[in-house]
Amino acid sequence: MGGGLVVLHGKSIISSLPLKPDHSLCTPSEVSPFFPSSPKMSTRFPTINPKSLHYLFTILSICLHLTPLINSRTIRTVNSPSHLSDDSSITYLWPLPSEFTSGNETLAVDPDLSISLSGNGANSVIVREAFARYKTLIFKHVGGSKFGGTSNSDYDVGKVTVIVHSDDEELQLGVDESYTLLVGKNNGLSIIGEVAIEANTVYGALRGLETFSQLCGFDYGTKTVQIYKAPWFIKDKPRFEFRGLLLDTSRHYYPIDIIKQIIESMSYAKLNVLHWHIIDEQSFPLEVPAYPKLWKGAYTKWERYTVEDASEIVNFAKMRGINVMAEIDVPGHAESWGTGYPDLWPSSSCREPLDVSKNFTFEVLSGILQDMRDIFPFELFHLGGDEVNTDCWKYTPSVKQWLQERNMTEKDAYQYFVIKAQEIAISKNWTPVNWEETFNTFAEKLNPKTVVHNWLGPGVCPKAVAQGFKCIYSNQGVWYLDHLDVTWDGFYDAEPLEGITDSVKQKLVIGGEVCMWSETADPSNVQQTIWPRAAAAAERLWTSKEAAPTSNTSATALTRLHYFRCLLTRRGVQASPVTNMYARNPPYGPGSCYDQ
Repeated sequence: MGGGLVVLHGKSIISSLPLKPDHSLCTPSEVSPFFPSSPKMSTRFPTINPKSLHYLFTILSICLHLTPLINSRTIRTVNSPSHLSDDSSITYLWPLPSEFTSGNETLAVDPDLSISLSGNGANSVIVREAFARYKTLIFKHVGGSKFGGTSNSDYDVGKVTVIVHSDDEELQLGVDESYTLLVGKNNGLSIIGEVAIEANTVYGALRGLETFSQLCGFDYGTKTVQIYKAPWFIKDKPRFEFRGLLLDTSRHYYPIDIIKQIIESMSYAKLNVLHWHIIDEQSFPLEVPAYPKLWKGAYTKWERYTVEDASEIVNFAKMRGINVMAEIDVPGHAESWGTGYPDLWPSSSCREPLDVSKNFTFEVLSGILQDMRDIFPFELFHLGGDEVNTDCWKYTPSVKQWLQERNMTEKDAYQYFVIKAQEIAISKNWTPVNWEETFNTFAEKLNPKTVVHNWLGPGVCPKAVAQGFKCIYSNQGVWYLDHLDVTWDGFYDAEPLEGITDSVKQKLVIGGEVCMWSETADPSNVQQTIWPRAAAAAERLWTSKEAAPTSNTSATALTRLHYFRCLLTRRGVQASPVTNMYARNPPYGPGSCYDQ
């Protein structure tokens, strides 16, 4: 299982636990030093020193669960999704945890399931609201009521204990999302409940709650929520710190409720960055108070986002442990800017790239970034920089003269614009992200803080990290969701490290992102286009390569992905069939969700 089950003050205490050499259960006398002295202590231990809770979590969880876990069967996978509840060889968790063991018991979960939150993060609204959301999902059929006067004692699981060590709820790149989850039967000895989640941060606790929710399933025969293959021990953490989904709201407008639905569904797959491609050449839907005419570039007056809308989306995402990385794509992909401010165009016949020769262009850019800085707290900001056709700069007299006076070529001007935009972003305490063309064209001129965003094809991240840049992997051949001919296994088998073997350079690949460009997607079909293929990439980004190998894909992942797709649909997410040859197509005919 690996060492360091629980860490206190940065030090593992697992080596000090009073476990017998043969791993048999600890006796009460052996764990007594960790309990407060009480002559009338019952088997439920009703009075506990709060300072002992962390130790008690460790001791009792190990003592009550370690023996059956060690003796539990090795996890195997099979191809057929049939008879799901009867096939104990499959682990129906997505993404797959890094380390886990399970047993062979079935536990009933009380519809009055409660939460006990402790540690420095005991007052976290984020965790409490997440528990309420997951409780609603788990007991969708039960509705929170008991049948036939069933008492609490008839259930095996009645409480979730969550220990969060830090009260710091800042959400930034690299926040600790690790957690430990233990699930066992209430046998009258445990003082901390039958389910225990321990995490250093609230965001680790959120990931643990998601995993716990996936362990719970409704049994139609007993009309109860049950947990199969208990007891469970899960020790989990993400492989990459950046696990993103790009959403393009320029080519088609998405109401904020749709964006929230997408964010909610991202949390189910443990994705943690929404890359909000807000603006492009087609439309400028965002309110910018410093330059209020900019959103005249929206398609209509009804297809806009106010500052308050954007802030609401950011806050909604944070409650689910998801950062929002905004993008304005400059100097290309910006024709819509000129609808409100025509001076940003080089001329009426040359509407992009933005006019590099005018100070006004960079004043507007600075104003946009300042207003967006007040909305988006995430440290990364995407400045685009891709697909810049500079021909019209060359043929616009005013720009041509400006270039000649400075002895610059159009390529030089492209570099000038990108570097100046980076300087503005950095001055506002942002780390710039740019599409790979900037690296491919003038890598030596980019700010060393630049995060290179791959998209054109393979091999870019190895080159970027070799020069000391961080990199985000989004190879369009495998991770562009609008490429409808890329099947789920193409997403699953993609490898962000692309053969990088040096451990130092591997860390410079901060993660990856699947991209939902919206030329042919809108609120009517966006979720079907995203899911379930985005989940395939999500497991690649979360789960260690050892736990989720790319070889023999159908045997190791397809059955579980079928199940996760059906879990999404049960949660109201319009996820397409897994095995369509052409994404977002409807089913080919009648059949089970678990076979499509």
